[in-house]
Amino acid sequence: MSDVQFHEMQDGRRIAYRLTVDTEPKIGPTLVFLPGYMSDMAGGKATALFEEAQAQGRACLLLDYSGCGESSGDFADGTLSSWRDEVLTLIEAHVSGSVLLVGSSMGGWLMLLIGEALGDRLAGMVGIAAAPDFTRWGFGEEQRAVMARGETLFEENPYGPEPTPTHPGFFADGEANLRLEDQIAISCPVHLLHGQRDEDVPWKTSLKLAEALRSDAVQVTFIKDGDHRLSRDQDIARLKATVASFY
Repeated sequence: MSDVQFHEMQDGRRIAYRLTVDTEPKIGPTLVFLPGYMSDMAGGKATALFEEAQAQGRACLLLDYSGCGESSGDFADGTLSSWRDEVLTLIEAHVSGSVLLVGSSMGGWLMLLIGEALGDRLAGMVGIAAAPDFTRWGFGEEQRAVMARGETLFEENPYGPEPTPTHPGFFADGEANLRLEDQIAISCPVHLLHGQRDEDVPWKTSLKLAEALRSDAVQVTFIKDGDHRLSRDQDIARLKATVASFY
């Protein structure tokens, strides 16, 4: 992607990002896409939303978390808190006005932490198979014990040949950032999309999230034959339409 730029954090981390050319006047909030675990801004959903934003004259920010994609850093050092701070730093530096967060899988957990920090700047949120609190419900007791001992857990990866690691630092930070156990202090409009054939994140997680959000303007859409990725042409079309409803 020839239009990738880099933002240097105070500690020297270089965060890769893409930003649509701002239009005057800008149409609606700036869309900020939050990829899932071990994903990056080159994915199909992120790219489709970026291209749609360009075509519609909307501002859109994509980024790679440190240790992912084209950003510097070691993935083993990544946590929800550090990635949240990276996103907030880029928003502060490169985004004016209100923000629409779109979070995929783990990005749907991260959007809650970022949304809380944005306060009145948060115009809305769209979750795609949002996976808040997956360090709690996504592992068995033996797996949790491995990470609690400070060891890395490796699991079979359905999306690639290499096993999926969950590092102890990420696990500990996730346990410190659980959100489904109490009310989530977010009052903006929210739309959650979830496939009912999702083998990674139970679709009932979106119901729990809808219940936990303080907002009354929450919609949940289930796609009966949808998988975790929701990346088919019809899924992308539905995602674009959902995003468009916020403008």
